[in-house]
Amino acid sequence: MNQDSLAYFPASKLARLIASGELTSVELSRSILERTERLNPQVNAFLGWDGDDLMAQAEASDNRRQEGKALGFFDGIPVALKNNIAIKGSLLTCGSRMLERFVSPYDATVVERMKAAGMLVWGRLNMDEFAMGSSTETSFFGSTANPWDLTRTPGGSSGGSAAALAAGMSPITLGSDTGGSIRQPAAFCGIYGLKPTYGRVSRYGLVAFASSLDQIGPFGHSVEDVARMMEVICGVDPKDSSSYPAPVSPFHAELELALSGGRPMVLGLPIEYFKADGLDPAVRRAMDEVIAYYKGIGWQIKDVSLPNSHLAVPTYYVIATAEASSNLARFDGIRYTHRSESAADAVDVYFKSRGEGFGEEVKRRIILGTFVLSSGYHDAYYLKAQQVRTLIRNDFAKAFGEVDLVLTPTTPSPAFVRGERITDPLQMYLNDIYTICPNLTGLPAISVPCGFALENLPVGFQLIAPHFEEVRLLTAARAYERGNDWHTKHPAL
Repeated sequence: MNQDSLAYFPASKLARLIASGELTSVELSRSILERTERLNPQVNAFLGWDGDDLMAQAEASDNRRQEGKALGFFDGIPVALKNNIAIKGSLLTCGSRMLERFVSPYDATVVERMKAAGMLVWGRLNMDEFAMGSSTETSFFGSTANPWDLTRTPGGSSGGSAAALAAGMSPITLGSDTGGSIRQPAAFCGIYGLKPTYGRVSRYGLVAFASSLDQIGPFGHSVEDVARMMEVICGVDPKDSSSYPAPVSPFHAELELALSGGRPMVLGLPIEYFKADGLDPAVRRAMDEVIAYYKGIGWQIKDVSLPNSHLAVPTYYVIATAEASSNLARFDGIRYTHRSESAADAVDVYFKSRGEGFGEEVKRRIILGTFVLSSGYHDAYYLKAQQVRTLIRNDFAKAFGEVDLVLTPTTPSPAFVRGERITDPLQMYLNDIYTICPNLTGLPAISVPCGFALENLPVGFQLIAPHFEEVRLLTAARAYERGNDWHTKHPAL
């Protein structure tokens, strides 16, 4: 096996090769390091890594294998993380100058769980600053390129996580999703990306953007990769008051069981999504083929209505910016963040440090959020947005009374050119039109690769399930994966 063949093996396949003795964790890690050193200057998916530490972790994993003491299925598999997830002793920048030199003093809960499973936690992945963006262009450390076309964006805000996986620089990655930040990059990069149910995965150690919307989730080359990663990171956490005590299922086994003995599912098509302006013809053609495939395996397709979905984008940007303005108030130049060297007094430290430390998009969202929370506007904007959020949640509850899953495009278009939308915030925000609702409602959703646009750019579709029905979601994704090989296509780097 050469380096390039290993690069695109699903993490689950690599784990089996290690377990059988055909491959060692040291060999895999060395291959990944060499590939990352070669490709990252072009892609800029990684903000940094510690190669010596990775190799030490790999050697320890191989030693455990030899002693018959493997810690889990993924023991010996490297995993790279979006740089808003805390790794003890590692820089935690959130793609911002504000945290340029901040070193995390502790591990996030998901990191603790991955280490306990024997995974090799390495590599800090690029992102939109404080997860605010849809293109990974707002990062203080430079934009990330899409491995399929280096002139185009990989999506955001977890663009580094998606690009690293798509480029074969890490066999599995983690990101965070506040309004589509896992699913949109997954669609743009031709891979799987799952946003779990809100509360399914602990947010402890995730730097908050919008606390009622944020969720950590995995990227993978296969449905099995995503399912097995969920088994590692899920579970209630007393350090996160929003985590829910749902049982941690053997997701990979349950989805295969559901496929072998389950009934055909009913998939709902939101009429509002398919009648909306701006749906690229290539995306529409791919969706028609997805629908035809599911019909061909005996599943039912049914129209459903989500009448308040057109209000999702404005509702999201009221709630998200309000929560962001509150969460980012802690970054004040006083304690552990960027401090202006030209400040004349304590008040000046606050104003100048925040002015220098935050980028334009972050400043824009803080200002918007402060406005909607201000006296005289709270009820007109924030309270009204929460009421509309309830209406959207009720729309989905009604739909799930008729169908098992909701099927939509992930994005209205394939990946756009870098720099094309960065000066037009509204156009950038509208790119999340199909992905925002699962965050507002807390529902789980996955993006599945389903074809290419004319420019050889990946296209994805989205499946949305009721709360804590990730197995149902993964079962439907696996049913599609069985009959299609889009997930096996990779960029020529």
